Amino acid sequence: MTEAGKEERAISLAAKAVEFIAAGEDEDGFRALREATSLAPENPEVKAAFDKIQTDDLRHLLQKLCSKFVLEKDEEAGKEALRYLNRSAEVPSDVAKQCMELVAKTRKLDSKETQDGIVAGLLRESPAARTFLAKRLHEDSTSVVFEEIYDLGDGAASGIVAVVLDLSVWSTQAMREICEKDVFQLYLAKLLEVGDDYNGRAIKGIARFLATGVERLHSIVDEETFDAILNSLDVRNSIDVRSAATLATAKYLEASEENGQKFLSQYIATRVAKQKNEDLILAFSAAAGIFPVAPSTASSLFLTEGFVQSLVPLLEKKAKSDKVEKAALSMLNAACIDSACREAIHKHCLDWLHHVLETGRDQKPGLAAVILAKSQGPSLQNGSKVRVSPEEDESINSVVPRLQRMMLDTEGNKQASIEGLAYASVQPKVKEQLLKDKAFLSNFLQALKDSPSGSSAAFGGLTVIDNLTRYLPNLSEEQKRISQLRAYANASKSPQQTDYLDEEAAVTERCKTVMSAGTIPVLLAISKNLSPGSIAIMFNILLSLSRTTSLRGTIAQQGGLKLLLQDYTVMTGSSNTEAQSRRTAAHALARILISVNPSLVFPTSGSISMTSAIRPLLTLLTEDQSLATEGPRDLLPTFEALLALTNLASDPSSGVCELIIRLAFPTVQDLLLSSNVQVRRAAVELVCNLVTCPAGIDLFADNSKPAATRMHILLAMADVDDRATRSAAGGALAGLSEFEGAVNAILGRKRGVQILLDLCDGNDADEGLTYRGVVCITNMISTGGDLGNQARRQIKALRGETILRTATQRFSKNDGILQCGVHALTALKSVNGI
Repeated sequence: MTEAGKEERAISLAAKAVEFIAAGEDEDGFRALREATSLAPENPEVKAAFDKIQTDDLRHLLQKLCSKFVLEKDEEAGKEALRYLNRSAEVPSDVAKQCMELVAKTRKLDSKETQDGIVAGLLRESPAARTFLAKRLHEDSTSVVFEEIYDLGDGAASGIVAVVLDLSVWSTQAMREICEKDVFQLYLAKLLEVGDDYNGRAIKGIARFLATGVERLHSIVDEETFDAILNSLDVRNSIDVRSAATLATAKYLEASEENGQKFLSQYIATRVAKQKNEDLILAFSAAAGIFPVAPSTASSLFLTEGFVQSLVPLLEKKAKSDKVEKAALSMLNAACIDSACREAIHKHCLDWLHHVLETGRDQKPGLAAVILAKSQGPSLQNGSKVRVSPEEDESINSVVPRLQRMMLDTEGNKQASIEGLAYASVQPKVKEQLLKDKAFLSNFLQALKDSPSGSSAAFGGLTVIDNLTRYLPNLSEEQKRISQLRAYANASKSPQQTDYLDEEAAVTERCKTVMSAGTIPVLLAISKNLSPGSIAIMFNILLSLSRTTSLRGTIAQQGGLKLLLQDYTVMTGSSNTEAQSRRTAAHALARILISVNPSLVFPTSGSISMTSAIRPLLTLLTEDQSLATEGPRDLLPTFEALLALTNLASDPSSGVCELIIRLAFPTVQDLLLSSNVQVRRAAVELVCNLVTCPAGIDLFADNSKPAATRMHILLAMADVDDRATRSAAGGALAGLSEFEGAVNAILGRKRGVQILLDLCDGNDADEGLTYRGVVCITNMISTGGDLGNQARRQIKALRGETILRTATQRFSKNDGILQCGVHALTALKSVNGI
C-alpha cells in the first residue's frame, strides 16, 4: 500500500473508531484506532481521534491509561496502570476485557516488563479478564494465543496457568481439561526449546499443572520431557527454578511409579557413565533434588552396587572442576537424609570430605563440614544413642567451629551451617560449645528469624534449639532395670553412661541461656506457615524450657503461652505423630499455667480467653491409648495438668469451674482414687476450687445418690495419711458444709462426723487442718431444723465438745479457730438428752 493509501485508510479507521466508541462498541473502536495509529501515527486527524477518545470523561481511568500506554507508548501511563492494578482496585468487566484486548494483542512494546505486569494484573484481579482469555484459548488457535501471552513475560505466563486451572471461567469441566492438556504440552515444548527456559518460566508452569492434575497429565510426559524437567534441578539454577523442578519431579514420580523410576535411573546412570563434566553436574544435581521428595527411590539409586565406591575416584579425577565437586557435595548433603546413605558416605567418602574441608574454595568447605557433621553424628537405634568413637568425636568437634564461622557468611552458608548443626548438636560437648559462643548464638537466632517460611533452615534451626534444651527422658525404676538388662544382653557393648553434660542441672543451665538469648520472640516470628513437623519440634522446645519454674513467667510474658494455644489448634490430624504433638503442647501449657497468675496472662481485654486453655489441659487427664508405651503410664503430665487446672479454677468468675465440671468431672472423680499419692492430692485440690461455684456445690449437695457417693469419696480423702490431701479435702468440706444437702450426706456416712472431728483434733499440731475441721463442725452445728439437731447430737455424742475445747485452747491465737470454736461450743451446750 502506498503512503497516500495508508494515510487515507488511517483517517477512515480513526473516524470509525470515534463512531464505534460513541456507540458503546469499545472493542471495535480500539481495534480500529490501534490499526490507524500503526498506519499513520503522526497524521493530525488520527491524533485528533485519539485525543477525543482519550479525553472522553465517560471512559474508565484504566482504559485511558492502557490506551495511552499502547497507542502513545507512554511508559508513565503504563506504570500508573500497573500501580492501579497492584492496589487491587475493582475493574469493571467490560473495562477488563477491553484492556486485555488492547494490551495483550499488541506486539511487544519497548516497556516489556510493564506490558507483562498489566496483563498479569488484569488476569489476577478480574474474573472477566480470565473469562476473556479462556474463551480465546478455546475458540481461537490455542497455540497462537499461548505464544501471544507467554512471550510477554513471567507474570502473563503464570496468568495462563491460573486461567486454565480456574474452574469458574469454563462452561464445562471437559472443555477445561482439553485446554489443560493442550497448554501443558505447549509448556513442555517450551521447556524443550534450547535456552528458552533461562528464567524458569516453563518449569514453573509445568510444576503448577502437575501439582493440581498429575493424574490426568503424567501420561503426556515421556522420557525426553522428563529429562528436561530433571535438567532444571541443576544446582547452577536459581533456588526458585530448582524448587519448581523438585515439585514437578516429585509429582511425576508419585503418579508414574515404575515408569518414572526407570526414566530417573537411566537419566543418572547414562550421565555418570559418560563422565563428562556437564553430564556429571546434571546427574548429581538430579540425585540431590529427589532425595527430599522421594528418599526411598533416591537412596536405592545411591546405594546401587559400585556407585558410592567409585564416586571418590571419579571426583579426584575431576578435581579441577569446581562445579562438578559442588554438585557432588550437594548430592552427598541431600543423601544424608537416609541412615544407610550416611553410613556409606562415612565409609567411602570421609577422607575426601576432610580434604575438601581443608583445601576447598568458596562454599565447598562449608558443604563438606555439613556432610561430615551429618555423616559422623550419632544416630538412633531402638531409641538410644549409638556410641561415637573418640576419633569420630574429635572429628565432629573439629567441624563445629567451621559451622559456627559460616553463620557470619552469606545467606546460603548460614542455611548449610544450620543443617550441619542440627546433626552435630546432638553431642553434649557441641551443645556446650555452641552456647558459650554468644556471637554465634545471636547470629544463629537472627538467621532462624530471617529464614523463609517452611524452609529447611527453619526446621533445622528448631532442631538445633531442641537438641540444646532437651532433657533425658524420665524413666521409672522398672524402665531403668529393663534398659540395664538390654545393655547387659548385648555382650558386645557395655552399659551406656549418661554424659554429665546431659544431666538435669546442665540442661537447665542451657535452657536459661537459650531463654536469655531471646528465643521465644524468634519462635513467635517464625511460627506462621510452619510444617506440622516444625511445630512439633517447637512444642518440644517449649516443654523443655517450661520445666524450669523460674522461666515460666518469662515464657508467658514473651508470648509463649499464646503461641502454644494458637498452634495447638493447627495440629488437627489423626496420626500418632500429631496426637503426640498436641499432648506435648498441652503439657507445656500446663507447666506454664502452674506458675503464673491466670488473670494476668488472660486479661479480660485480651484476645485469648482463660477457658481456651481448658480443653488442651483436659486431654492430659487420661491416657491416649494410641500413644501407650511399654511399662507404667507416665503420670507427670496428668499431675501437672491438675495443678494448672486448679490454678485456673481459683477464679470462680471466669467460667473455668463450670467448663471443667461439664467436660471432665467424671475423670476428675476417678483421679481422686488414683494409687499415685501426688495425682490424688492434686485432684482433691482441684475439687476444692471447683466447689466454689454453684455447679460444683450441686455435685455434692443435691441430695442424690451420686452426690452421696462423691461425698463419701471426699470424706475418705480427708482421712488419708497424706496431710496435704487431707488439707485440700478439708477445705472443700468447709465450703460444702454450709449447705444442708452436704450436711445430710456427711451424716449419712458412718464415720462422716468422726472424720471431721479428727481434723479438729489439736493433737495433730496442724493449725490449717484444725481450722478447716472446726469450720466444718461449726457449719453443721449451725444448720437449722431437724437436720441441725441430728448433727449437734452426733457431734456431742462423739466428744465434740472436748475436741473443740482442746482445739480452741491450743490455737487460741488463731482468731478464726477461736471464734468458730466458741460459737460451736455455745450451740452444743443447749443440746439435751445426751
